[in-house]
Amino acid sequence: MLTKDSKTLLQIVPSLPPSIGGIGDYALNLARQIARDFAIQTHFIIGNPHGQGASKIESFAISQVSQRSPQSLLSLLPRECPIFLNYEGYGYAQRGYPLWLLQGLQQWRKESQQPLITMFHEIYPYHHGPPWTSSFWLSPWQKKLATKLLNISDRAITSKQNYATLLQQLSHEKNREILVLPVFSNIGEPQEILPLKQRRRRIIIFGHYNSRTLVYRHNLSSLERVCQALEIQEVYDIGVPTGLQLPPVNDITVTEMGVTSADTISQLMLEAVAGFLCFIPPEYLAKSTVFASYCAHGLIPIITGRSTLSRDGLERDRHYYLADSDCSTLNLKQGQTIANCAREWYSHHSLQKQAREIFSLFADFNINRNSP
Repeated sequence: MLTKDSKTLLQIVPSLPPSIGGIGDYALNLARQIARDFAIQTHFIIGNPHGQGASKIESFAISQVSQRSPQSLLSLLPRECPIFLNYEGYGYAQRGYPLWLLQGLQQWRKESQQPLITMFHEIYPYHHGPPWTSSFWLSPWQKKLATKLLNISDRAITSKQNYATLLQQLSHEKNREILVLPVFSNIGEPQEILPLKQRRRRIIIFGHYNSRTLVYRHNLSSLERVCQALEIQEVYDIGVPTGLQLPPVNDITVTEMGVTSADTISQLMLEAVAGFLCFIPPEYLAKSTVFASYCAHGLIPIITGRSTLSRDGLERDRHYYLADSDCSTLNLKQGQTIANCAREWYSHHSLQKQAREIFSLFADFNINRNSP
């Protein structure tokens, strides 16, 4: 069990910074908060033999599998330490079927009385592709692996209610509780923010280069309508360069920041009024770290898409604004109301609250398991 007397928590991750990836950022931020609040150190196990090869990140030890095999994983897992697994199939196997990971944890489970808690960042691609794609043929196997992983986990966490419902359907314990914790901001959670009217008329376009590419290729007219309604004077593009010659937005030259530090991104957001997000449907906002960052920094989250459904406590025109609207009613006053509601929604699952929740799951665990 993990208690304040314990010293180490194992976190299994696909990768860590400086590799770019939301799961690695999530795991590192969680480790920092648990160390800060509970004086517990995290030992990271990287499930990629071709990772960066570092032995430490900040104050946290790192071990890395020598190959993707049950034996290599088992050799890195002390039997006296609890495990927090960050699961997303494609992070541990090229085709999203990390059988080696499951087999290693199944063997560890037989030899250890410590708890295993799994955060399902993804489950399996139930919206798989056409028959000529690997996801079509592998989806049943990925589903079976996720089910087995769920059933050897003492507790399961996920980021959105749809995922929790799916996990309950997969579980052999049909009434099993799945904890839903929408993801937190990976670039900080400022305690003090200015009202929008005191900020620069700036909009932020942040995130994966694929989603930002779509903004300029397919959603430029929507972005321009939003910028006109909010009287935007500055457009900042942040993230891995798209490789495009970015077009001006209403005659405003886009400032390309590229990959930059979390502190710099946070400061740019604190001075802006809105954040634009493409590609993420409203029903997936709870698992978007970009959306979480916009909420935490008091921006107006503006997303593309047409869905009007309420998911995970998020409602259109209350917690976010749809860019495909005509924008005739969009202004700073309405935007301030949306930004306030979005930040309030976010506050209930902030990094500190999630760290406390996850610590409690471990600390309260009382394992009474029969010998195998």
